[in-house]
Amino acid sequence: MSSVQQEVDARSNLAGTNKFEMLLFKLGEGQRGEKAEIFGINVFKVREIVAMPNVTAMAGASPHMLGVVNLRGQIIPVIDLPSVVGCVPKLGLRLILVTEYARTTQAFAVESVDDIVRLDWGQVLSAEGHSTSGMVTSIARLDGDTHNTRLVQVLDVESILQKVMPETVQDVDSKSVHTQVSIKPGSVILAADDSSMARMLIEKGLEAMGLQYIMTRTGQEAWEKLQTIAATAKSEGKSIRDKVALVLTDLEMPEMDGFTLTRNIKQDARFHDIPVVIHSSLSGSTNEDHVRKVQADAYVAKFEPEELAATLRRVLAQVAVH
Repeated sequence: MSSVQQEVDARSNLAGTNKFEMLLFKLGEGQRGEKAEIFGINVFKVREIVAMPNVTAMAGASPHMLGVVNLRGQIIPVIDLPSVVGCVPKLGLRLILVTEYARTTQAFAVESVDDIVRLDWGQVLSAEGHSTSGMVTSIARLDGDTHNTRLVQVLDVESILQKVMPETVQDVDSKSVHTQVSIKPGSVILAADDSSMARMLIEKGLEAMGLQYIMTRTGQEAWEKLQTIAATAKSEGKSIRDKVALVLTDLEMPEMDGFTLTRNIKQDARFHDIPVVIHSSLSGSTNEDHVRKVQADAYVAKFEPEELAATLRRVLAQVAVH
């Protein structure tokens, strides 16, 4: 475990290269005795890996909550991850993954940690249409596009937290965004996020702001949609800015991450004037440095509807002045 922890601490600087580090772990067998599958989570989300400490059960908590732990003076909720995804840990819950997500800290109990691997986002495909539970955003092909490649299920942290700890996600309505946000008539917000839960919340937020939008599931899909919109605008004798007011993108996405999408937009003469706002659960100074390097116009943490509305309003106002 200590060697894996060292790797978590040492490897966290791949943003902007369309590569990332994934921590692989197991949760046990399926409820009908199926073999133990491999799951994954982005190393950026993992603060530390700890041997299972004493957990204090909380009255009235979700059945998927083990309770809370006192970790160096911080009280952290512990989620029974095998229970959430329907696995049975034959070896017991031996470790917790302490994660930082959307300005909150929580721990996920797991059976075992396998390895840390470096992947290109091109090795990761959307799980939509394949995952009926909504708990998996994507499938990673560890050995690339080869026959019988090992597959890893990348968990949808947004959906899991919404299911187990709904109080951590702020509700979205017109009151939470205060006033509507104005964009050029006929234009849209082009948004990208691989989490179905995140897309639902983003859509509710944009609707509360009175904004028209096009929602995509990956950076690659957003990039291709932008090409299509640009071609349509050209055929109509219009500018791309007449069609797209702003791009709102997540960072972690299959096929193409948000850093690469932003860099592609800002380095393309057709699109570089389109403002880009990065909307992500990945926080910290390292990510914010990369946000600046790829020339994104702003960064806003999930899920803060009021802050998102204020950021969109500010960025759009700055663009209108220039």
